[in-house]
Amino acid sequence: MIIALIFLFACLAFPGLAFASGGGEVAYEIVHMGAHPGAIACLVIFIISYMLVFAEEYTHMRKSKPVMLGAGLIWVVIGSIASDYGVDHRHLRKAIFFGLEEYGSLLLFLLAAMTYISAMENRQVFNVLKNKLVTSGFDLRQLFWATGILAFFLSPVADNLTTALVLGTVVVSVGGTSNPKFIAIACVNIVNAANAGGAFSPFGDITTLMVWQAEKVAFFEFFALFIPSVVCFLVPAFILSFYVKKDKPDVPDEKVSLKPGAVAIIILGICTIAMAVSFEQVLGLPPFVGMMTGMSVLMLWAWFVRHHRNGDKDFDILENVAAAEWDTLLFFFGVIFSVGGLGFIGYLEIASNALYGGWGATYANIAVGFLSAMVDNIPVMYAVLTMDPEMDHFQWLLVTLTAGVGGSMLSIGSAAGVALMGVARGYYTFFTHMRWLPVLALGYAASVATHFILNG
Repeated sequence: MIIALIFLFACLAFPGLAFASGGGEVAYEIVHMGAHPGAIACLVIFIISYMLVFAEEYTHMRKSKPVMLGAGLIWVVIGSIASDYGVDHRHLRKAIFFGLEEYGSLLLFLLAAMTYISAMENRQVFNVLKNKLVTSGFDLRQLFWATGILAFFLSPVADNLTTALVLGTVVVSVGGTSNPKFIAIACVNIVNAANAGGAFSPFGDITTLMVWQAEKVAFFEFFALFIPSVVCFLVPAFILSFYVKKDKPDVPDEKVSLKPGAVAIIILGICTIAMAVSFEQVLGLPPFVGMMTGMSVLMLWAWFVRHHRNGDKDFDILENVAAAEWDTLLFFFGVIFSVGGLGFIGYLEIASNALYGGWGATYANIAVGFLSAMVDNIPVMYAVLTMDPEMDHFQWLLVTLTAGVGGSMLSIGSAAGVALMGVARGYYTFFTHMRWLPVLALGYAASVATHFILNG
């Protein structure tokens, strides 16, 4: 985080670094007002709001609150100084609505996905999976590998956050108070596996979803990252496994079964993903159209279950919508509009020129992975997409990989790590994760090298 802040302030010291726009078309004209005290205040607001996000574990204040306030204040400051640069209200509104279009498509896509996940939780799908793992008879090392492999293959479909939450409860259940070391190491493995698995699928992480919706990488082209992602998971997992004993865990006596309609919801979820992909590939429609269509079918099925399947009156899909992770959705609002504001006043141009113009695409994209670990991969990827540097297909795949798996190096670098610090509070912390930084960095380097060998 400190390195990122130093870099931002270094950009301020050299405003002459501002460059012409990157490879893509910009929907509005960027105004270079970075030297204005108000613009510097915007940067300070952004930094303070993100420091409060990092402190969420200690303040227990949800991360959406500071970034939403920061986004509002940034644009208020921009609006108050815009007239000094001849910027009229129409230009400001054009920039704001450009961010709204980005956020709206992301919001609708995620809302549908989260509703499906919530419906599966209601129907006990994840509890059944957890119960089968806990009662499997595996020893701790076998459970370490089982949860890691499941995290890697579940994440591309269910996203890395949900995957980490489900499997995190498994390791906490089997670890109990007698195996705190197992819980810590297994959580590190789950975070790394979930992020690695999410890197080769548009549904696996918010960063890959952003890249897909920005049309930088087509849906099936993401699978070129499968082998590099496998390497990123296996290298650290192999080393970590030697620190896990082969003891037998305590098995709780608990029986869980699927509720009516669960299997159909799983099938509908798969069909909805297929619709989102086919709508985009065949019809040229944005992916959220397919997701929302699939969500409407889920709502109809929920009605059928309530009225015709054993009279299950507890299953209300609108309650599942209300249970969607609104803190995460509103956090994205704050990120998109905060980063959009910094882009409007020229700071992202300065940063992009310093990184991509000075270092070149390869070194810049590798550095993105380390920034993702310190600052969280979502704002970093959105900043890269907003900069829109001129890069070929290989480099867009590279930055997709590095932003996705780079967040595993620190627990605060991804939603999966932040979530597990809550699930395994007291066992898995920032410092227990940081202990394994050299091992995780080795996996990161191996995945990048594999990408160059296979795809370069």
